[in-house]
Amino acid sequence: MIAGETSGDVHGAGVVRELKRRQSSIEIFGIGGDKMQQEGMVLTYHVRELSFMGFWEVVKHLPLIRSVERTMEQLLKLKKPDVVVLIDYPGFNLRFAQIIKRYGIKIAYYISPQVWAWQRGRIKKMKDVVDKMLVVFPFEVGFYDKGNIPVEFVGHPLLEEMNVEWTREQFCKRYALDPSKKMLALIPGSRKQEIVNIFSVMARAAEELSRKLSGRLEVVVAVAPHLSLEIYRDYVPEGSEVHFVEGATHEVMKFSDAAIVTSGTATLETACFGTPMVVVYRTSWLTYLIGRLVVRIKNISLVNIVAAKTVVPELIQHRITVPRIVTLISKLLDDENTRAAMRTELLAVREKLGAVGASARVADAILAMS
Repeated sequence: MIAGETSGDVHGAGVVRELKRRQSSIEIFGIGGDKMQQEGMVLTYHVRELSFMGFWEVVKHLPLIRSVERTMEQLLKLKKPDVVVLIDYPGFNLRFAQIIKRYGIKIAYYISPQVWAWQRGRIKKMKDVVDKMLVVFPFEVGFYDKGNIPVEFVGHPLLEEMNVEWTREQFCKRYALDPSKKMLALIPGSRKQEIVNIFSVMARAAEELSRKLSGRLEVVVAVAPHLSLEIYRDYVPEGSEVHFVEGATHEVMKFSDAAIVTSGTATLETACFGTPMVVVYRTSWLTYLIGRLVVRIKNISLVNIVAAKTVVPELIQHRITVPRIVTLISKLLDDENTRAAMRTELLAVREKLGAVGASARVADAILAMS
């Protein structure tokens, strides 16, 4: 199994768990993170070694990428796995799939590359290497059907990862928050680059909002599990009252009145709780310009893509400014009707993600291939 980033580790862990339930003796190895390892997978590389993004970052890390490919190819020769499961991470996985096929090994691809957003011609290339696509959005089925690639909609694994047992009062007590105040979540992503590129603007906007609400706002930051707290603190304005929450991102999403969220899987997670949000995203200008050339869809956030319309506002690149964020979040915090309308749209997005049980369906599909 190969998952190159934190979200892939979370989704992959559920599949590892379900495979082990069905066949306790099954051997699972590859690239993943702490959660996949905890469920019984043997790690060859950890996701933190490969969690970089953007054109220039990939170029800088090419020697490492080539080294990982060579090592993984040697493992293919040595262990001869029955099936290789590729989880998202298309920059690496689609290229490595060609190497896997040289050895006649079957490939299941779980969580599709976003070919519906860019380079739809890649579907033809994928047909030669992917034996089964296991997709998490219903609209993806048609793309692969047209490309004559076996495809199954398994539902989204987020739905089985959304359990929150605490009440809002318990959460506030645990993190010394005032339950009578409104709560704003800052969810800046799981990569260090995202913290560097985006979090400082989030934090400055939150400080402005706190002043505007005269101390009636609690600002809560969802800290990624593998990132140091110091990385975040470096970008918070001196004197700001910010609460850093580790190990309870879903609670942050659920109990907040509004959120500022970096584009990615976190937008869908936040949507599943019906929490109104503003989506932000910034990358290097080179990566952005390349993206503009290949991306074929209007919106970039998964929430809007699944909804097939603009449900949440998106601030991209130079549009990410403190005044714009403050204006949009103020409207969500101040206007209950606006908040309620967005919440209704977000819960409709959740309904489109299918039924709970994606990991079990993926495990069954993998075993059927072996």
